Amino acid sequence: MSQLPENPARRAFVAGAAIAAAGATLATPASAADPKFVGEEHWAQKGDVKLYLWRKYLDDGVANKPVFFIVHGSSFSGRGGYDLQVPGKPNYSFMEEFARLGYDVWALDHENYGKSSRTAVNSNIMTGVADIEAAMPVVEKVTGQKTFKFMGQSSGAIRAGVFTMRHPERVECLILDAFTWTGEGAVEIMRRREQVDSYRANPNRKMELATFMGIFTRDDPTTFEKEVPEALAAYELALGNTAPSGSYLDMAINMPMVDPSKVPCPVLITRAETDGNATEAELIEFFGKLPSKDKQFVMMRGIAHVAVLGINRHRVWHAMSEFLSMPGLR
Repeated sequence: MSQLPENPARRAFVAGAAIAAAGATLATPASAADPKFVGEEHWAQKGDVKLYLWRKYLDDGVANKPVFFIVHGSSFSGRGGYDLQVPGKPNYSFMEEFARLGYDVWALDHENYGKSSRTAVNSNIMTGVADIEAAMPVVEKVTGQKTFKFMGQSSGAIRAGVFTMRHPERVECLILDAFTWTGEGAVEIMRRREQVDSYRANPNRKMELATFMGIFTRDDPTTFEKEVPEALAAYELALGNTAPSGSYLDMAINMPMVDPSKVPCPVLITRAETDGNATEAELIEFFGKLPSKDKQFVMMRGIAHVAVLGINRHRVWHAMSEFLSMPGLR
């Protein structure tokens, strides 16, 4: 498959549970010609569990930027996956891209991921929903806003969908990337069904460089640069060499978890050309059941499961930014 060129064009868009600690601002190196990004660490408390939040925005003097909250998937953390810095390969940070477009971007590390607390639970989908619930008061206190734009990727899309069902008043709009609804007939979900006993017996999965490489190569190995999973593995493995099994178990035996009729907000579904986590048929059926008339289903070639970190990531970013900035979106 030939690679599609990255699209450098950007359309700027600027528009107007307990808290554990205030955020710490971290300086981001930049030359005078470069945009200056601000990164902040924040913490939320869920019982005895500390949850790490990473915030990134452009230091341009604009106040009350729209909040864009990102929910990560099963195998890597929020900051690791969405603010990834790849040596020798610029512009892989999803968070910087949307900060540049005028958003106040937040990423959460779920329990047992990244810098958040490590516990004995398997961090299933509902555990992740509780994490988002615990994070909301922090984001509200820091930004002064009560409603946010959401994006979830892979099992994070399921978490974000369930959260929207439970708290529709919080969600202005929702992006579901690499989403699974039922998983019936999907190659990766069928493979996980064969591993159910292992997921039940072990709350964690062993992670190593080969595991991260496999996430990128399993659908279409031509859609990524090898330096990307290498950089992702270096970040994640420095924090821990396991990932929870709970979302894998849920996706194998507890689907569907999102009822489209109970997702009232505008929705964008982004579908890669090759993605073993779902079939096109199930996603099209899900899309048809969404009640909002402000909904989009975007399919793209040259893209696989981890679309936001692929060679053609700018095509996915473009579809998302166009959706988020649609006039009159409600």
